Parts: sequence; structure tokens; C-alpha cells
Amino acid sequence: MGLPHIEGITTEGELETKKESEVSTTKVSTRVTQQVRAPKPMSPFAKFRQLDKQNSLNKPTPPSLNENIQLDNFSSSWADGLAFCALIHHFLPDAFDYSTLTPKDRRHNFELAFQVADEKADIAPLLDVEDMLETRRPDWKCVFTYVQSIYRRFKDED
Repeated sequence: MGLPHIEGITTEGELETKKESEVSTTKVSTRVTQQVRAPKPMSPFAKFRQLDKQNSLNKPTPPSLNENIQLDNFSSSWADGLAFCALIHHFLPDAFDYSTLTPKDRRHNFELAFQVADEKADIAPLLDVEDMLETRRPDWKCVFTYVQSIYRRFKDED
């Protein structure tokens, strides 16, 4: 004696099963629910700008920090390390001379930013220099998380 075996579903919505020599018909009803579209998710960059404004972090940075950087996203805009250096330098201006940095020296930029953040601000090094050097489009989620940790550390000091 085994479990019922499904033979087919009729167009009338009946389910026929056969169990040894018995045939039984069960009415099957289905319910159609209206599909509600969720609001379009906000891009991470737009969300960060929104959080930035809410937390009064949208303060202008000194013009010298904006010369070499164009922040359009949380991936390629951070690939040369200058944006990290500019962010750290904004909060710790005496830690290093930002004007000496170049986009070509990516390794130095990442090492400097991550080391200063760790040693002078006690910000955990969530990103690895070698990982950042492997690509020109770092994982935006990792960059976003690290930038958030920097802002959280300094949000009340700026």
C-alpha cells in the first residue's frame, strides 16, 4: 500500500488520483493574488547621500580635496585610493600631506588611508590593499561599508 499517485490535473480544476483500484476526484481551487510592485530600490550612492544629509555630513570639503577626485559611485570612483585619502585627510588634516598624492600610486594611497584610519582613528581595516589593487572596479558593497565606518567614527567631530 503506497501513497496516492498523481495522474493529472484537469482543466476544470479537478485532481485525479489513483490508489490501487480506487479512483477519487478532489476539487482543487486556486487563488490569484494581485501582484504589488515594491518601490524601486534606491541606488547605494543615492542612499548614502540621503543618509549623509540626514546626519549633517554633507559639509563641503576643502577645495584642495576635490581637485583630483570625482565621486560618481562606490566602485570605480574609489579605485585609485585618492577618495579614501581625501576622506581621511578631511577629518585628520595633519596626518599626511594630501597634495603629494597621485592617482598612479594606488598602493601607496590605499596603504596610507587604511593605516592612518586604523592607527589614528581606530577604524578597523575592513578592506585589504591587495584586494583593492586587483581590480579597477572594487566591490561597491565593501567600499560603502568601509566609508560608512569612517563617517560613523567622525560624525560628531566634524
